[in-house]
Amino acid sequence: MINNRPYQICTKTIMDTTDPHIIFNEKGESDYYTNFKENIEPNWHTDERGYDELMKIADKIKKTSKNKDFDCIIGLSGGLDSSYAAYVAKEIMGIRPLIFHVDAGWNTDKAVGNIEKLINGLGLDLFTEVINWEEMKDLQLAFLKSQISDQDLPQDYAFFSALYKFAKKHKINYVLTGGNFSTECCREPEEWGGFPGIDTTLVKDIHSKFGKRPLKTFPLVDILSYKIYYKYVYGMEVFKPLNLVPYIKKDAENLLTEKFGWEPFQHKHHESRFTRFYEDYWLPRKFGYQKRKAHFSSLILTGQMTREEALDRVSRPELPEEFLQREFEYVANKLDLTKEELQQIFEGENKSYKDYKNKMGIIKLGAQAMQKLGLEKRLFR
Repeated sequence: MINNRPYQICTKTIMDTTDPHIIFNEKGESDYYTNFKENIEPNWHTDERGYDELMKIADKIKKTSKNKDFDCIIGLSGGLDSSYAAYVAKEIMGIRPLIFHVDAGWNTDKAVGNIEKLINGLGLDLFTEVINWEEMKDLQLAFLKSQISDQDLPQDYAFFSALYKFAKKHKINYVLTGGNFSTECCREPEEWGGFPGIDTTLVKDIHSKFGKRPLKTFPLVDILSYKIYYKYVYGMEVFKPLNLVPYIKKDAENLLTEKFGWEPFQHKHHESRFTRFYEDYWLPRKFGYQKRKAHFSSLILTGQMTREEALDRVSRPELPEEFLQREFEYVANKLDLTKEELQQIFEGENKSYKDYKNKMGIIKLGAQAMQKLGLEKRLFR
């Protein structure tokens, strides 16, 4: 899956030619760096301007949700971004969010504990949707057998679809997310599994080829539905409050820890056992892609990590080998596979979403239109 370009790494971030479409200027700076400097930084305000905009959004949400039980909905994983978004909504914006959690079967104990601590500490209501495990397992197995790089799509699809469906059913018009520039300004390229949305064409094709059980209750809301139908017909709006307040990873972790006893994770996405295994074992060893390069590059660009620290950390695995081997066994058992069967899939021939029916062409057109309109400032490939 890795391309044949001579290896090159950005002189300002640690993004490199494992993104086959990366572009460098004569100074060796990548387009991730130049895009941040030209498009994100000048338009990103976390001072009074951001605060004023946040309060305008809060007022709008309060006014239009006056007679409802909740002002908005926030999907909470127990990780930092969504946890801090919940804190900002309640304590800074002064609105009444419903906290929505999707249990897809892979929560770490720490994530569950963090959700509980936040709910109690902030005095919020929680709704948990539990995905049918047999269907979840069947879809995850189908994706593993498909050999594509993005093995986190089934979980992502469950999280987003369940939330949008619930919001629509209960007439909640505002969705707040933990999406932000501070820790995510460097978007992962699609080859690394940086998919831009829910492609039901892809899911259905992969599941029809490798799945064994009908997905009767598994939630699936296609990207075109929620970008067009949900937005323009139901009037659903999505806000990212963390882009309007100062959001420094370490400070946010400390605040949540001091106020609520919230516990930080070693790295982004470690609140899910499957995502942690996929990003720290499966993806780098099978495909040669390290999502940490994008995560750390975001922190470099926003002044929260030095390039040297990032290079040092990315030069070795995030987790000990013994632990990763135990997780390999855990994942195999949970998916009703033997270690040998999972190993066999791991050693199979790598493929990409292009080997299956998909509507990435339309999705890309939409993403490019959003960039042209200034609605998406991160690089999209």
